[in-house]
Amino acid sequence: MTQKQKLELTWIGKDKRPKLEPRILVEEAEKSYHARQRVTDRDIFDNQLIFGDNLLALKALEAEYAGKVKCVFIDPPYNTGSAFTHYDDGLEHSIWLGLMRDRLEILRRLLAEDGSLWITIDDNEAHYLKVLCDEVFGRANFVANLAWHKRVSPANDAKYFSGDFDHVLVIAKNKEVWRPNRLEKNESQLANYRNPDNDPRGVWNSAAYTCAKTAEERPNLYYPIVNPFSLEEVWPSRTRVWAYDRKTHEKNVEAGLLYWGKSGEAKMPRIKKFLTQSKPVVPRSIWGYDEAGHNQESRLEIDRLFPGDPFTTPKPERLIKRVLEIASTNGDLVLDSFAGSGTTGAVAHKMGRRWIMIELGEHCHTHIIPRLKKVIDGDDPGGVTSAVNWRGGGGFRYYRLAPSLLEKDRWGNWVVNPEYNAAMLAEAVCKLEGFSYAPSETHFWQHGHSSESDFIYVTTQTLGVEQLAQLAEEVGEARSLLVCCGAFRGLTAAQAGQRWPNLTLKKLPKMVLSRCEWGHDDYSLNVANLPLAEKPPADPVQQGLFGEEGA
Repeated sequence: MTQKQKLELTWIGKDKRPKLEPRILVEEAEKSYHARQRVTDRDIFDNQLIFGDNLLALKALEAEYAGKVKCVFIDPPYNTGSAFTHYDDGLEHSIWLGLMRDRLEILRRLLAEDGSLWITIDDNEAHYLKVLCDEVFGRANFVANLAWHKRVSPANDAKYFSGDFDHVLVIAKNKEVWRPNRLEKNESQLANYRNPDNDPRGVWNSAAYTCAKTAEERPNLYYPIVNPFSLEEVWPSRTRVWAYDRKTHEKNVEAGLLYWGKSGEAKMPRIKKFLTQSKPVVPRSIWGYDEAGHNQESRLEIDRLFPGDPFTTPKPERLIKRVLEIASTNGDLVLDSFAGSGTTGAVAHKMGRRWIMIELGEHCHTHIIPRLKKVIDGDDPGGVTSAVNWRGGGGFRYYRLAPSLLEKDRWGNWVVNPEYNAAMLAEAVCKLEGFSYAPSETHFWQHGHSSESDFIYVTTQTLGVEQLAQLAEEVGEARSLLVCCGAFRGLTAAQAGQRWPNLTLKKLPKMVLSRCEWGHDDYSLNVANLPLAEKPPADPVQQGLFGEEGA
């Protein structure tokens, strides 16, 4: 009997998945920044900038933000091959796909049911990435592959074709409920609205009065109408009939919506569409640089912010603005886990969205923080500032990933990391055990809760029978308490459970040892830092013929 097969993308090491440690986030108040005063009632202060490995940071966010992110925009490394000099092609793609898969799976869990993921990518990995997204999100949730025209001038030094556009993959968490916002008309679209007949209702555009149906398909739309200027009967083509039935046509005539030309010279009428009655437009799948910006524009934006200290691959603010206009509304939560120069957060802030950005590189401090300070202070006149009427305000909190909860001591035993104080330890264990960290001001043993009556207490102390009895009495019969301690004496965990049914005892760190990969701090996509593959042993015959250097 053959195994049931499925259509999937395979790669070397696909079955290997990291056992991620759900780290806690530690705020560094001196790096957080807020406006000195509120500018508007809509100012947002609880944005987050996270410094650390983005896979671990995404895992750290999962417990609190699962199902809450409206829009994820990421601009991951494009895997140009330059970092893979020492790898064969199959391993190159495999490493990149494995690292991306792990991130996409958490991003999917973070997205709201009506949320969407937007990924900019070039031809090198776009098609592999699309199939990978199909596997993680389900093929039915793929929305579109947009083309962003990123170059103004062609790359004349290109060997084959000038790479003039990037792909923007759009994937919905649930395509059945996700809907894109429509866009306001741009200047070129508004230029099509005129008023050649001085209609008192204002400027209008026109549309064909026929539709792509035949007389055989829609006989009720094949009938004569009268040109009011010549009083001649006008019939549509049998292969392209009127777009309206007789009754609707009569209403259109009565409303003065038909346009036959200034003097009635047109062979077919067109129907007026007034600007005052028009609706926002459906987003197109090709984005020109005149609307969504281009690479040269983005480099100029960064150069104005940081003269002489450019960032190599920024995205223009207008590109992010277009994404956020379609994928979010005021107050929605936007996430970028490859923050780069901080464009996503800067634009989201100006547009009144809440945001979370993650960045591991040192440019988190050299570029992102100074850039955001200028945005908050209203000191960034570039990008989309004028377009969205940004005047400053709001703020963000800066977090770093806490170190691993466990480390090995000098004898090779796993112990609680001494960098953890009592509060950090309690928060970390709450996250590992699925409890919400919420220390009580009145009950020392309430460090968190999983329901209204189920609590957790975390301590490195050794607890005796007398202390446990006191805990059981304070907790009471109507509540339960998970006690995580360094040790307990006088009885076993099973005996304690029988004696005090409202208590469950577990020992630290034994209770969490098998949960995660402890002490692993770098899951980065910087594949150049990965260990090199071993060279195959030299062929002794070849070595004898050609020497160590080869021919």
